[in-house]
Amino acid sequence: MPPLLMKTPFGSKSMYAFLILLFTLVFFATLRHEQNLRSSPAKRSILFYEDIFLSSASNNSIAAYLRELTLRPHLAGTTSSLATALYVKAQFESENLATHLTNYTVLLSFPVSSSLTALFANGSVISVSLSERGVPGNGVVMPYHAYSPSGSAYGKAAFLNHGREEDYRALAAQGVEVEGCVGVVRRGGGMSRYEVVERAAVHGVAAVLMYTDDGDREEFTFTEGVERGTVMGGSLGDPLSPGWAGLETGERLQLDNPRVGEKFPKLPSIPISIDAAKTILRSLKGAEVPQEWQNDLKSSSIDIGRVGPGPTMLKFSYEGEKKMSTIHNVFAVIRGSEEPDRFVLLGNHRDAWTYGAVDPNSGTAALLEIARQYALLMRMGWKPRRTIILCSWDAEEFGMIGSTEWVEQNLLNLASKSVAYINVDCAVQGPGFFASATPQLDDLLLEIAKKVKDPDTEMMTIFEKETVTNQVMNKTPSVTAIFLAALQIQRLSQVDSDFAPFLQHAGIPSIDMYYGKDFPVYHTAFDSYDWMVNSGDPLFHRHVAVTGVWGLIGLHLADDAILRFNYVSYARQLLGYTHILTEKLGGSFSLHPITDAIQEFMAAATEIEEEVKKLSEDETMDDLFILKRRMLNDRLIFAERGFLDGEGLPGKQWFKHLVYGPCTNHENNLDFFPGIVDAIAGSTGMNNIDREGVIRHEIWRVGRAIQRAAYALKGQLT
Repeated sequence: MPPLLMKTPFGSKSMYAFLILLFTLVFFATLRHEQNLRSSPAKRSILFYEDIFLSSASNNSIAAYLRELTLRPHLAGTTSSLATALYVKAQFESENLATHLTNYTVLLSFPVSSSLTALFANGSVISVSLSERGVPGNGVVMPYHAYSPSGSAYGKAAFLNHGREEDYRALAAQGVEVEGCVGVVRRGGGMSRYEVVERAAVHGVAAVLMYTDDGDREEFTFTEGVERGTVMGGSLGDPLSPGWAGLETGERLQLDNPRVGEKFPKLPSIPISIDAAKTILRSLKGAEVPQEWQNDLKSSSIDIGRVGPGPTMLKFSYEGEKKMSTIHNVFAVIRGSEEPDRFVLLGNHRDAWTYGAVDPNSGTAALLEIARQYALLMRMGWKPRRTIILCSWDAEEFGMIGSTEWVEQNLLNLASKSVAYINVDCAVQGPGFFASATPQLDDLLLEIAKKVKDPDTEMMTIFEKETVTNQVMNKTPSVTAIFLAALQIQRLSQVDSDFAPFLQHAGIPSIDMYYGKDFPVYHTAFDSYDWMVNSGDPLFHRHVAVTGVWGLIGLHLADDAILRFNYVSYARQLLGYTHILTEKLGGSFSLHPITDAIQEFMAAATEIEEEVKKLSEDETMDDLFILKRRMLNDRLIFAERGFLDGEGLPGKQWFKHLVYGPCTNHENNLDFFPGIVDAIAGSTGMNNIDREGVIRHEIWRVGRAIQRAAYALKGQLT
């Protein structure tokens, strides 16, 4: 029996009490249903099925799903990965859901060998361990960076902090020359692995060693864990089919094509453990750690006094291989009864670097639980108004490949028919609920958070728990502000999970959510079922909470007669961005193209809000009313597409969203208007006329995008 099942309240002595509780919940849900029969038809069904959905959640079934999914490592492109795909498919089919696989043939990257030797000033030589001690050899891939080029290097060790441009400036100010060195980088600072390695190449570094140190790993004795990851940059998806799907018989570029080569770093890199980093960094002499790094390094578990270079010498080698592999997306489709051509998408990736108990199969288990609960509702008569698609992606860890290939293949249908995409990657990492979303979905998140029980507090909902937490910490006066701050609703400018192709390429409103902000076994061989049972979520109550929020959001998006999209909230968010940007620019640029467009967008949002109110109060159900409602919902759906621009972001053309997308420059710490942010940072070396031209053009592009969204909300031609 798995350890979890001995800790749950479902033992022989308490099973009877549990059944009484379940029957009581069903009884009151039925009673509420009888009361709702006297209310409007639209309300009575959604309220009844909400109650059944929440009362039918089972931490035991989620635990069983996770246990099965994590029995063996399942890196994308391997036979064990296919086995998990077939398991998910079988679970969908067992609930009588229409299920299918969609396969792609893509370029993946795997390690062959790696080594690291340290030569110290006293003449001693050690072979630095690159493996994780105590990990059974049952298919766990050695620590590596996918798509790193093969290569070797011999040079002095140097500490580069996070590997940002500002870090290189700080080193240069102290007379530190890093050219030819083997750089040691502490992950963080907003830099992707690809950006770290590319920046190192610019400064002449010979090779890069990366370690992860969140300051807490000493407690968990996972200092020997090594964080795997990808170093592919540029657009998402298969590097050989940028912009189109990687089909087995389809077009693909050659490896020596410049469009392919620019996605891969120029110099080799590997991940190392904290223990390995300590061995190297504590031996460094040379310049002292720059003053600018002192505060940041206070959270480090390594006492770093000097940055080198040397005197320790490092001998490094890595050999990898890139090869074509088949990946498998799995789908379950619940066809809508009234609007089958409108899609509500719930997605999670299934592939993992190792066992993946947190990343990503805590989310996979939650997705399977939602499938079970939706199937239960269907057996009780539920028929969603719109089509629900449950999506299990493959090869996310290599660069969101599975989801991106599917979006690229189905771009026209998705752009014209999708209501929203709701993503859960790591469902449970620890305590605290976190969410990121496009702003029109904030209100729906708030409403659902008031209905789902907080897993860590008795007799409180997620909303109530986080509100109390925020009041204690921040004393925020506004209830909405409390919710937004307490739940830490962020926006979706980062590129770290499968929402990215849906929002940033296709313009589909999106949400991403999870429990717990960080966890110490990220991408290591210790991300196992045992860790989840012992540390992450012993009773799987947090899994139940995420499943509740995720499933209810899907239920409302599929069943609400009129979608609960609030674009007035979106307009206020955009206006807030202009205030921040004005302060950043110091008044040197007029933002009137953006502010004028926001006024138009706000007017359209206010107008459609009034239309929603009137249609919601109208109880007629003739064909004209149904058509009006459909047209109104379409305007709410398509407004997000207005923020897309066909030219994409400068230097990152695959990313089309001009409000939310990845920035090249991280020093500004701004997570909106990425084209403007990069234009400000990237034009500093230009003369004033050229610099103004570049920045003004990006300002106008954003203004036009907001105006397009306003036109979509109005639903009329100019």
